[in-house]
Amino acid sequence: MTGLIIKGVGGLYYVFADGSVYECSARGRFRKNRITPTAGDTVDFTVLDEDGRKGALERIHNRKNSLVRPRIANIDTAVITFAAASPSPNYDILDRFLVLAEKRGIENIVICINKAELAPEGFISEFSDTYGAYTLCFVSALENRGVDELRSLLKGVSVLAGPSGVGKTSLINALVPDSDRQTGEISRRIERGKHTTRQVELIRSSEQSFIADSPGFTSLSLELIEPRELAGLYREFGNYPEKCRFSDCAHISEPDCAVKEHIGEIPQKRYDSYVYIYNELKQRR
Repeated sequence: MTGLIIKGVGGLYYVFADGSVYECSARGRFRKNRITPTAGDTVDFTVLDEDGRKGALERIHNRKNSLVRPRIANIDTAVITFAAASPSPNYDILDRFLVLAEKRGIENIVICINKAELAPEGFISEFSDTYGAYTLCFVSALENRGVDELRSLLKGVSVLAGPSGVGKTSLINALVPDSDRQTGEISRRIERGKHTTRQVELIRSSEQSFIADSPGFTSLSLELIEPRELAGLYREFGNYPEKCRFSDCAHISEPDCAVKEHIGEIPQKRYDSYVYIYNELKQRR
């Protein structure tokens, strides 16, 4: 059978397939080849005991992307989550989350602003002008506003990422009201308490969608990004870099730079963010 790994604990992997969860061990060749099955992996497995829902992993399908912290593969949707207030958004951190999501090749990126009921006057309009290149969703988990809209944006395997205190757990509970029950069922099967492991667990949120029950990607290190590739990770720049006079244009001080010529159409704050991160990366090199 083919299924999706929703959790791995202690060398056992829990695979969702045809509406059921199978407890699977990994064949010895995985260890021999130093391959670690990961939540989010699509796998082929052999059913060893249908009544007891036991199986053995046979093959891991190719991954389209993956994260290390948390360890999760094949992310379809990244929900970059911040709060409108309490705490107020840290735009530098937000921009870094976006860069990392783009670097990982996650095509469906949603910026979710929780606690919309606390938004200062003009905040939503100004934020939309700055980050309009992305899908935006303003919600209130407390008042259950905008949750249905956010749910409709989740495709495949989704991961919520953002700083502490913005309400990610509240959002998961609002998106999947029975998430505690789902998590509890699996936890009882593996004889572990719900909070005794930091492993990623995928919670089924709809017929074809899962949400990662994790803190989101927690490392904001940009060390693996080269300065010259940064411009390609800013959606607002579009194909303007291709129209610059110099092929190696950094879009900072060079003449005839198409990116600088379109500042305004490119939000000033996003361009300033690019310059700041570019100089940081260049200095590290």
